[in-house]
Amino acid sequence: MSLTELISPIADDMNAVDAVIRDRLNSDVVLIRTIGDYIVGAGGKRMRPALLLLMAKALGYQGTQHHLLAAVVEFIHTATLLHDDVVDESDMRRGRSTANAMFGNAASVLVGDYLYSRSFEMMVESDSMAAMTVLSAATTVIAEGEVLQLLNVHDPDVSLDRYLQVVRYKTAKLFEAAAEVGAIVAGATPAQQHAAAAYGRHIGTAFQLIDDVLDYSGDAQVLGKSVGDDLREGKPTMPLIRVMAVGDAAQQQLIRDAIRNGEADFLAVAHAIQQTDALAFTREAAIAEAALAREALQGLPVSVHQETLLKFCSFAVERDR
Repeated sequence: MSLTELISPIADDMNAVDAVIRDRLNSDVVLIRTIGDYIVGAGGKRMRPALLLLMAKALGYQGTQHHLLAAVVEFIHTATLLHDDVVDESDMRRGRSTANAMFGNAASVLVGDYLYSRSFEMMVESDSMAAMTVLSAATTVIAEGEVLQLLNVHDPDVSLDRYLQVVRYKTAKLFEAAAEVGAIVAGATPAQQHAAAAYGRHIGTAFQLIDDVLDYSGDAQVLGKSVGDDLREGKPTMPLIRVMAVGDAAQQQLIRDAIRNGEADFLAVAHAIQQTDALAFTREAAIAEAALAREALQGLPVSVHQETLLKFCSFAVERDR
C-alpha cells in the first residue's frame, strides 16, 4: 500500500494542512517565498502531520485546530531538514537538489530560522498551552539530538545505546510530539495522551531504523538520496555498529576506518554488512518498535482512523523509501 492510499481517510484534512502551509509560508521577503515554494514543491511524506491528524480523528476530534498544529509540526520538521542539509553538506534530498545546493547555506539556515519562528507564532495562535508545552519541549530535544549526532560523527566507538539516544531525540521525538498533540487537541484522557506519545515514539524509531537499512540496501533513485550518505558523512548507524559487534577482525577494521575517515570502498562496506546479520538485526529492531507502537493503540476506540494508525506500523517497516 502506498502512503497516499494509506492516508486516504484524511485526504481532505491533508489538503487543508497543505493550504495552511502555503498560506503561512507567504512573506514580503521574496527569498523566503522562493525557498518556501521550493520546499513545498519537493513534497515529502508528511508523515508527522498525518499522525497528528489521524490521532485526533481516532479520538473523536471534529474541529479544525488540528490543521494549524499539523502545519506547525511540518514547519518544525522542514526547519530541521534545512539545517541538517547544511551541517551534512548534502546536495540531494527527495530526488532533487537541496535548498542549500540551490540557494546557498546562509539562505537555508535563515529560512530554517524563519520556519521555527513562524511555527512558534502559530503555536501561540492555537491557544493550547498543553500543545505548546509538548511542541516547544520537542524542539529543544531535537536540537539536543542534532548536537549528540554531531558528537558521534567519525567516532567508531559509539555504542548502540548512544546511537538509539540520537534516534529518539533527533527523529522519534517529533513523531511522538505529533501524535501526542493530536490526542491533546481531541481532549484525550491522560492515559490516552500517554499512549499516543508512546505510539509516536516507537513509530518514529522504527521509521529511522528502516532508513538505516535502506541506506545500505535501497535503490538511490527510489530513495531520492545517494545510498550510503550516512557512511560518507561518518555517521555510525545501527548496521555499522552491528558489523563492529559481530563481524570478523577485517570487517570490523573496515567499518572503523570508514566511520573515522568518511571515505571507503562503499561496495566493500556493503559486502561486509551483507556478510553479517547487520541489516536483518536492524530490521528486527524496527519491527520490535512497530510492535510496541501497535500495542500502544490498544486503548483507542475502533475506527477507520485507528485502523490507519495500525497500518502505519506495517508501513513504517515495509516501505522502500
